[in-house]
Amino acid sequence: MTSSSTRRAVLGGAVAMAAGAVAAGTGIATAAGPGTPPTGTPLTETPLLWREFTHAPFTHPQIPYVGRAGCFGGAAHHPRRHAVADVRDFGAVADGVTDSAPAINRAIAAAGRAGGGTVTIPPGTFRIDDVIRLDRSNVTLKGAGSGRTTLYATKNLTELIGAYGSRYGGDKSGWSWAGGLIWLAPKARWSSLVAAIRAKAWPFEGWTGNLRDEWRPLTAVAPARQGSWTITVTNPTSLRPGALVLLRLADDAQHTLLEHMCGGGPGPEAYFWDDKTKLTSYVPYEWPVRIARVRGRTLTLERPLPLDVRPEWNPQLTTHVPELTRSGVEGLTLEARETPQQPHLLDKGHNGVVLQCAYDCWVDDVTVRHVDNGFGLVSASACTLRRTRVTGRGSHHPYFCREGSHDNLVEDFAIEERTVPAPSNTQLHGINVEGLSSYNVWSRGDMRMGTFDSHRGLPFANVRTDITLNNTGRHGGDASAGPLFGARFTHWNIRVTNARAGLVRIDGLAPYSATVGIDEVREFDQIDVPDLTGDLHTRLELYGSPHAVRPRNLHAAQRAL
Repeated sequence: MTSSSTRRAVLGGAVAMAAGAVAAGTGIATAAGPGTPPTGTPLTETPLLWREFTHAPFTHPQIPYVGRAGCFGGAAHHPRRHAVADVRDFGAVADGVTDSAPAINRAIAAAGRAGGGTVTIPPGTFRIDDVIRLDRSNVTLKGAGSGRTTLYATKNLTELIGAYGSRYGGDKSGWSWAGGLIWLAPKARWSSLVAAIRAKAWPFEGWTGNLRDEWRPLTAVAPARQGSWTITVTNPTSLRPGALVLLRLADDAQHTLLEHMCGGGPGPEAYFWDDKTKLTSYVPYEWPVRIARVRGRTLTLERPLPLDVRPEWNPQLTTHVPELTRSGVEGLTLEARETPQQPHLLDKGHNGVVLQCAYDCWVDDVTVRHVDNGFGLVSASACTLRRTRVTGRGSHHPYFCREGSHDNLVEDFAIEERTVPAPSNTQLHGINVEGLSSYNVWSRGDMRMGTFDSHRGLPFANVRTDITLNNTGRHGGDASAGPLFGARFTHWNIRVTNARAGLVRIDGLAPYSATVGIDEVREFDQIDVPDLTGDLHTRLELYGSPHAVRPRNLHAAQRAL
């Protein structure tokens, strides 16, 4: 038996066990054998797409492999570090009156100087009049639980840092899509961002600095195919296992990289790319990844390649700004001072928790209340948001994922109904993805409002699975940002409570996509047309039967592989 056949056999066995495990204990009959289930009990069904996927998990044309999404390859648990600092020892007071932000930031800095550890915040309400900057690696900021520890934020980011304009012009506020009152970012990167904002030199926000020039080449990369776990490099001398590098792919004059991100073929080839200036500003595509092994000129990566590697895209491994890694926030509520929501794109920056230039970081058991924007991933990769909740007076972006964020996992999340009516001229999005962001997962969600938002910018290979949605939001996105979707978007087991199709049923919109096990829906409110012409090569299965689809959770089933 060949090695590839062996791999397929092992994967097939694992998938069978995973599907059985998911179905077990549900009280729902499966369609695997003869007999009629009890009255009122729906049959379960394994889609053809899943069977296909198990034979080609890393290269399937419609479904991306996201089994390694999240920090530490999607590990179920985060590091449990010993406590090295209590914020009260640095001057924090749980009286709701004393500004405890300086004390909390001093405690984080002390933990960083000690080489890492946990900074504890006891039960109570701590007022903060500044940004909490988790800017040291290997540090956990840990409250006593989201129902017990509250950080009460009295100011917004405009007050604390200044007005933030858009590098693309106009009078929009950058705090409508960036920055958090708890901000996880490496110290030097955060400082340079703030300096640029105060100087009104509106920055790029990613891994290569404000001008995208803070990098140097490490080695060229030989051609390879999407889904490969290994690459061959020209010069491995500066590379070592465990190192984080950027795989950098530039586009060519014919925009064949962008076409590849859409699955290729006549539709992408016919699309006019040259006037999509916002989209082209996102290229080169930068994908952070750790090196798992170096053997001669062959590198094994901790995740499979997200795209083909072709000579015309000048593929190379490069350096990047120093990352924030292995840090997290746990067990607290961030409550902003309740103020009316601002008109669309004029947010002041009552924002929640943002991870930026972060890798292998996490947020767990955290609630944000009365925020403009809830949880953000900005050039963040391999991070996990688990047991997070957005609640209060209503938000613009409950969750946003942008500026080339990849391989992240958002699971067990909730967007609650707003507590006050939406003011006029405001807008609600939902779980957003944009800006060439890829291989991200939203899993096990309860969305009482919002939508499956794309702000254009050609996000591709993302998964939403096992989510209940009251589909009330609208998507954004400038026309110069290009298509709403690239290839390999998958929506799997989605229960739509108000029967609205918009951005959930995507078989008529997203190229090489999969829509599997969603409720029957119809078009109303915002209605979109496909960006690409011709056959989109999309798949629709178990339409109208979300409760029948097995496996129920696409991410969990891929993890079982």
